Amino acid sequence: MHNEFLRSIPFFRNIPDSIIELLGEKVNTAAYKKGDVIFYETDEAKAIYFVMSGAVKIKKMNFQGKELVVCVKRSGNLFAETSVFCERGSTYPGTAQTLAKTEVLYLLASDIEDMMAANPSFAVEMIRFMSGQLMSFSNILGDMAFLDVYGKTVKTIERLAKEFGKKTKCGVKIELPLTIQELANIIGATRESVNRVVLKLKDQGSITFDEKNIVITNRCDFCQRFAETANSVGY
Repeated sequence: MHNEFLRSIPFFRNIPDSIIELLGEKVNTAAYKKGDVIFYETDEAKAIYFVMSGAVKIKKMNFQGKELVVCVKRSGNLFAETSVFCERGSTYPGTAQTLAKTEVLYLLASDIEDMMAANPSFAVEMIRFMSGQLMSFSNILGDMAFLDVYGKTVKTIERLAKEFGKKTKCGVKIELPLTIQELANIIGATRESVNRVVLKLKDQGSITFDEKNIVITNRCDFCQRFAETANSVGY
């Protein structure tokens, strides 16, 4: 069962079955309720995780308790992969908390290191994945640094639609329950400012936001707004 799930993860698409079988022998499982913390950013980084079902947010907290959601992971995604490359005794880069009932697989970083040492092709795939993650985070940091709240909100909703969107008769539904506050935490802005942008997008007929789910009702119009926002920072 675990081997089949690992094979379904895009990261393992080019990994030989022999390696999948070895990883499957070492994998562990854990289940969490909505709102549970999988690990804190102060915990020693010892494992890499794979989301089997549900959703997980990786967040940072400042001393005032303000939350910034760095990324959201869904089924088939992996997280805490930096634990493989960090020095022993290092901590996780953020706190992982579930957004829904969630089940994960996890592998000890030491087991992944042994596998990489014995299989150079696996090491290359791991480095290639990390490079892609770095590029993605660089783009997100660019959005946060150069866009206003309207632009950041539009681009964040578009990004969530790509990752969690499902076509329905009403439009593209983002199947990730979010409050305005949670959306603001992902965007990196205040609840009040994000709420004003959401109301504006609703008035323009681009989205609906009901029962914690965002639906892009007019994808063409929304994509145009996304394109204009991207062009404004040279993307």
